[in-house]
Amino acid sequence: MLSKNELKYIQSLCHKKQRTAERLFIVEGVKLVQELISAGYPIRNIYATDQWAIPAGNYDVTRISEQELEKISTLQTPNQVLAIAQQQEPSDEPQWNHKLTLVLDGIQDPGNMGTIIRIADWFGIDQIIASQDTVELYNPKVIQSTMGSFMRVKVWYRDLAPLLGQIAVPVYGAFLDGKSMYEVPPPDTGVLVIGNESKGIRDTLQSLINHRITIPRIGQAESLNAAVALGILLSQFRRPH
Repeated sequence: MLSKNELKYIQSLCHKKQRTAERLFIVEGVKLVQELISAGYPIRNIYATDQWAIPAGNYDVTRISEQELEKISTLQTPNQVLAIAQQQEPSDEPQWNHKLTLVLDGIQDPGNMGTIIRIADWFGIDQIIASQDTVELYNPKVIQSTMGSFMRVKVWYRDLAPLLGQIAVPVYGAFLDGKSMYEVPPPDTGVLVIGNESKGIRDTLQSLINHRITIPRIGQAESLNAAVALGILLSQFRRPH
């Protein structure tokens, strides 16, 4: 049984300001919470209905009703369990050599952000640098869309212009008018910049990009979803060579 104060507190973590102040975030659903437990991730509380029967290891579980879960859930269809976990800041700085790094310039949609993190994980990319105005990693929709990949991909929020201006690896950027991705040799080292869903890469960053690349268009569509474009580009970047 949840007290009124506990209910209000959990609901308050739906807001970025409260999440940032408390350094906590919400994770929901059987699969994601099970991944947290398997990874030994720092969890503050687990709230679960009687349906949820997965061993919780050393974590305490508060049993709640389905109605209570509905009140604290951010999902349209709550799924048995909700955990409150501790935010994890990367303890180190990004490494540029001998790896591919993603740079996100103003990604706004939480579903896009989560899918981008998941795609990065799929292609073995374990670090992302995001602009300060990119949607927050710990937004519940971002966490949900990563399907657990947020535990394997580090995300830093930085001022991008000074950062891109000082690194010594090739910088690739996705543009509508760039060189065909089929003509670009797959890089082992470098940075790939993906721009805002509607505006693309901002003007102040464009001069810092050495290689403008594009996905050749055959049909009439005006543009591609940012996460879809990333998936296509990375499939080329990671092709055998």
